Amino acid sequence: MISFTIALLALIVGYLFYGKFVEHVMGPDNRPTPAVAKADGVDYIVMPGWKIFMIQFLNIAGTGPIFGAIMGAWYGPVAYLWIVFGCIFAGAVHDYLSGMLSIRHGGVGLPELIGRYLGSLTRKVMLVFSILLLVMVGVVFVYSPAIILETLCGSKMMWIIVIFAYYIIATMLPIDKIIGKVYPLFAFSLLFMAFALLVGLFVKLPDIPELWSDLGACNYNSNPAWLGTEAFASSNPVFPCLFITIACGAISGFHATQSPLMARCMSHEKLGRPIFYGAMITEGAVAMIWATASMYFFYYGGWREVVSADVVNQFIQQQGEGGKTLIQYFDAPTVVKYMCSGWLGVFGGILALLGVVAAPITSGDTAFRSARLIIAEFIGLEQRSVRKRLYICIPMFLGAVMLLLWQMENPNGFNVIWQYFGWANQTLSVFTLWALTVYLARQKKPFAVTMVPALFMTMVCSTFLLVSRQAFGLDASLAYYFAAAVFVLSLVWFFVWYRRQMQ
Repeated sequence: MISFTIALLALIVGYLFYGKFVEHVMGPDNRPTPAVAKADGVDYIVMPGWKIFMIQFLNIAGTGPIFGAIMGAWYGPVAYLWIVFGCIFAGAVHDYLSGMLSIRHGGVGLPELIGRYLGSLTRKVMLVFSILLLVMVGVVFVYSPAIILETLCGSKMMWIIVIFAYYIIATMLPIDKIIGKVYPLFAFSLLFMAFALLVGLFVKLPDIPELWSDLGACNYNSNPAWLGTEAFASSNPVFPCLFITIACGAISGFHATQSPLMARCMSHEKLGRPIFYGAMITEGAVAMIWATASMYFFYYGGWREVVSADVVNQFIQQQGEGGKTLIQYFDAPTVVKYMCSGWLGVFGGILALLGVVAAPITSGDTAFRSARLIIAEFIGLEQRSVRKRLYICIPMFLGAVMLLLWQMENPNGFNVIWQYFGWANQTLSVFTLWALTVYLARQKKPFAVTMVPALFMTMVCSTFLLVSRQAFGLDASLAYYFAAAVFVLSLVWFFVWYRRQMQ
């Protein structure tokens, strides 16, 4: 696990040095924060720094750095490179600067920030885009936990109603009543689960793929054909699919909708680096651990060590009949369940349940809360009054229910929503990074820190849109030419604008 160990150390070094540099670029000072200047007892409330960190980590994480890392590791240790470089130079910068910019502008949400730096038309587009993204997050994270909880007791519909009821309550109540009290506990559970797996990996020291390894030779399954990663990679090329699959843990546009929630609760700007940059680096570490656990599970053949003999026989039998490969048979939630229960026993099973149920639910309710505040800012409706919060929440949740019903009626509804969410999520990061680049350029600060990741993510999202079967479905080689043209146009557009600004 040499590559894994170096990658973990690189994340720590990135926080200590590059994080400090980015903080210097932003230049936090002693001006009053929105939590102090605009305190309303609902959304603008000063909270302790450690609690804000835990809430921020859970808000941006959920199951993203777990499920995405498990699937991304199918490509092998190249996933480590994306997590490390994406997290340090793109994701943490994206989260930190968007959070700090929200503080500097009175705690406003993402569409307002983008509108101020990319224009009023972009603001309106981002308003619709952000609301749709956040509602999709909420709907996706209602349905998947309900499916899991149904296996324990009750019915799927009962759990959907329960989760939706919780969403309404958590969205309406002041942020310190439920979110401020419960989220740190769930965040601790996710961190403890990751740390326990980290210890287990170093105790076991499995022979997993290294960056310099021949990936095919690292397949230690009894029958190498069982794995199935070659067929997956051929239909889902590393570029751009790896960079869409691993979003949380590297860079995710959804984070920029969550950072303003915590920007409204910070007592001092200097808390920004440990909270925003630090939470993203922590999420990157969690993604690294789960990517490594995934390679142990699939490449090393560790699945045979953590599942029962019956499950092993069931897989082998259906494989002999031309059934599913390993990566098809054991999806990400199943890997979490088997790894935690297999290595950590009953306690691990409880942690796994928290990971695949509580974490997405908590991401869902903050998604709806962000949507409420974004709509309120756009229409200029204060949110101190419960009645005025209801004006927004009622139609918003009705729309979410309609989308949920469509998803339940459509056999492939969940996958369709998830695919569009993945692309929309990373596209949102593109707009955020360009807005941050414009801000830094206007302030005569080193704008390359955001322009480079902005250009890269522009390439990723445009390529994915061109090759995706849900969009244009072009041949990959042709899509790369078009994406390169988008890259060049973006670069030219920016420097034409920059030259005019400097005149």
